[in-house]
Amino acid sequence: MFSDAPGAGGAPSAAPAAGRPGAVGGGAASVPRARPAPRPRPGGVPAGHLGAGRWGKIAQRIVPDDLQPDVLRLELTELGDAFRAYQRRPEPDLAVLADLHDRKARAFALWADVTEDASLREEAVRAEAAARTTREMNANRLGIEVDGGGPVVQRLLTRGQGAHARGVLEYVRVHAPLPGAEARLAVLMLSLRAARAGTGNVTGQDLSGWLQGDAERVLQDLVDVGWLCLPEGVDAADALDSRPEEPTQVTVPSLLPAGPRPLPFGKVTRARLSGWAQKVVGDRKLRKKKAGAATRLLAVYTAAHSRPDGRLGERVEGAEGAEGDGVGLDAVASFCGLRPEDVTEHAELLVAAGWLTEADAAGGRLRGRLGERILPLSGLV
Repeated sequence: MFSDAPGAGGAPSAAPAAGRPGAVGGGAASVPRARPAPRPRPGGVPAGHLGAGRWGKIAQRIVPDDLQPDVLRLELTELGDAFRAYQRRPEPDLAVLADLHDRKARAFALWADVTEDASLREEAVRAEAAARTTREMNANRLGIEVDGGGPVVQRLLTRGQGAHARGVLEYVRVHAPLPGAEARLAVLMLSLRAARAGTGNVTGQDLSGWLQGDAERVLQDLVDVGWLCLPEGVDAADALDSRPEEPTQVTVPSLLPAGPRPLPFGKVTRARLSGWAQKVVGDRKLRKKKAGAATRLLAVYTAAHSRPDGRLGERVEGAEGAEGDGVGLDAVASFCGLRPEDVTEHAELLVAAGWLTEADAAGGRLRGRLGERILPLSGLV
């Protein structure tokens, strides 16, 4: 029984002969050769083995198994695993990603110190920048300062949509066919309705809300100059009578998709921008103050060109209080259909309505800050 067991019916197998690796005596299984250590990658660090057939790898680099100190080797290995796990997450978490970039920056800086490898130092610097950018993106999304202070604000626009909003405003500033503020306001709102296909629906309530008593005149002026087309048999008065269940379809020939689209964004962004602009021009306190078209255009412009904290304009490094430098007065005036010297008067109306907490037009730039209730409408410059 069990006659094929080792040693059964005879002497045990002989041990391998000395000096002959892999040689065996009769009946013994052959011993596989040891695999050579992997070669270093060209221009990279030596490859390293972490046991159990697993390799430590991060940022396209192999972590050497003899890297010292051990705590650095383990941190680099765990970081590589953590980044790969993050990529498999069903939803992004920018706070988690920023922390990973911070850890990577510290680990690569230490790795560079240990190995005197300049490329590792460069990778550490890039990781620091990535952490900072990711943290700013997360703060903008949540509506808080980068240092985490301040209340969380529910934003209507994302940062990308805010950039599209400023693109629409610039398009209106340059291409509005008539100089008056009322016409420019109508061009803005109708452009947002027709941005995708060159056509859009409007009701009499829309037009009256935007333009009050000037609606019929302004609409007819836009038709007369060829910027706007109404359906056959429909005039401006008919459009003002249209109801939500039977809106009037208007056409903006310059936005028809016959050539390159001047307002290149999708239907979700179009709807979001249109709703955003409607909230601005229909603001309750602006209506209560009987703000005219120029003042409401200024409200749109200041909202679109504000930072997450409400300050107008981009952050300027070294600016006192990090207030930034506002927005150019000439561009503001051109968009609103005003003379530059008249912008201050309308900015003061916005302050009175609580839209801005302060306003200053010195030095050819409009500076100010959105009121707290307006922060959800910020364009997140």
